Amino acid sequence: MTDVKIGRALLSVSDKTGLVELGQALARHGVALVSTGGTAKALRDAGLDVADISDLTGFPEMMDGRVKTLHPKVHGGLLAVRGNAEHVGSMREHEIEPIDLVVVNLYPFAQTVAKGADRDEIIENIDIGGPSMVRSAAKNHESVTIVTDPADYTRLIEEMDAKGGATSYDFRRLCAAKAYAATAAYDGMIAAWFAKVDQGVDYPESRSMPTKLVSMLRYGENPHQRAALYVPQVPAVQGIGQAVQVQGKELSYNNYNDADAALELVSEFRDGPPTVVIVKHANPCGVATGETLAEAYRNALECDSVSAFGGIIAVNRPLDGPTAEAITEIFTEVVVAPGADEAAKAAFAKKKNLRLLLTNGLPDPARAGQTTKIIAGGALVQDRDNGVVTRDMLKVVTKRAPTEQELKDCLFAWTVAKHVKSNAIVYAKDGVTAGIGAGQMNRRDSSRIAAAKAKEAAETYGWAASRTVGSSVASDAFFPFADGLLAAVEAGATAVIQPGGSMRDEEVIKAADDAGLAMVFTGMRHFRH
Repeated sequence: MTDVKIGRALLSVSDKTGLVELGQALARHGVALVSTGGTAKALRDAGLDVADISDLTGFPEMMDGRVKTLHPKVHGGLLAVRGNAEHVGSMREHEIEPIDLVVVNLYPFAQTVAKGADRDEIIENIDIGGPSMVRSAAKNHESVTIVTDPADYTRLIEEMDAKGGATSYDFRRLCAAKAYAATAAYDGMIAAWFAKVDQGVDYPESRSMPTKLVSMLRYGENPHQRAALYVPQVPAVQGIGQAVQVQGKELSYNNYNDADAALELVSEFRDGPPTVVIVKHANPCGVATGETLAEAYRNALECDSVSAFGGIIAVNRPLDGPTAEAITEIFTEVVVAPGADEAAKAAFAKKKNLRLLLTNGLPDPARAGQTTKIIAGGALVQDRDNGVVTRDMLKVVTKRAPTEQELKDCLFAWTVAKHVKSNAIVYAKDGVTAGIGAGQMNRRDSSRIAAAKAKEAAETYGWAASRTVGSSVASDAFFPFADGLLAAVEAGATAVIQPGGSMRDEEVIKAADDAGLAMVFTGMRHFRH
């Protein structure tokens, strides 16, 4: 394929960024400019000679601008195969001039929705002529250059400067691919709005997820896997994908995954006291509240200091210097915070490989949304688990009701268990996790593992007893047998929170009564696979 010299360009943009500079560069190469409405005015105001689209088509813009580029003299000039005698004959017969370059960015549909416009204004910001020109130009990329992103203007100018006003086939092909991606994303956003907002349909017959590439990552979960970070074209929530990396090495796939898990859990406490979450391999290994972040960090670390090494930390308050200094005492991969003061940044600066991510706030844990899991031949889509259990939802099923402190610890442990891989068991005491058992094939083993970790912590720090003694224990799903509950009794727990609903509930309740435990049912489970 050969280079194609640009003789005529059609420009129609809603985003005027870089427009004048592009117009000046095209004029320097002797390109005839054709434009529409506001784009033409902006170019003329800069002193450039511009023909109106109506001069090209012989028809005025009409119907409030809805009809201006939908015309054979536009699309014929874009779609004609230049080396095809029949096409060339049709162009000559109907006085159609070739268009060699189209510069279009589409009506700001997503921005109009985001600002809360009414339905009529949103509908008016569905672009019709723009996508049509983009698709026509992209289809005929052997002869036509299509540019849809102002960020590509510089590259276009450099291409033309290097090639005497022409573009290469490779450049046109890349532009065409990007153009089709842009119209696909645009249509996807419109389809999603019609389904979700306009019609209230959460699970439409066809589903689009318009996203854009942020960066390629070093590799995926393992070095032989490729990976990349994409974010929604219109982010619905400020999260890890939008966080600002202040310092540290490039983030890996696993870093992003673990940091997201940490942020989601710490966000459960965004309106609570200072809270610190430590995550390892997407599972929390220590969670604690305190009077200060530094106190909360120390308590969270003591839950499982072995697993915390090389972990991910998230906090629910802007980081301060003392907390940052304490964090740097062991190797930590990533720290996630809504903000950080200068003392904290200075402390982390001494650890050049430590990644600090600032999120400028915490997402709402109760927000609606969906999660997607790709499976062989399809995708599983579900509502995100935003379920919350409050005190008035709890049902006391044992002879003894929990004390006020046991009740607080039950709810704290329950919140943490929601973010632990099933089968999940979480012991907690005084707003601090005592032991966490995750991802086992049965609940008894999770309970025993959590107790073993708590015992090890007591031995490490020289405590007189394990923190599980006098603790409350949460189970993310019901105890199918009494053995899981008895393991908690052996660890010293005095109160239990669990969903209930097992065929053997009565057996489990009797075991709790025999041991003098208080137990409450939530009626809700939190499986996390």
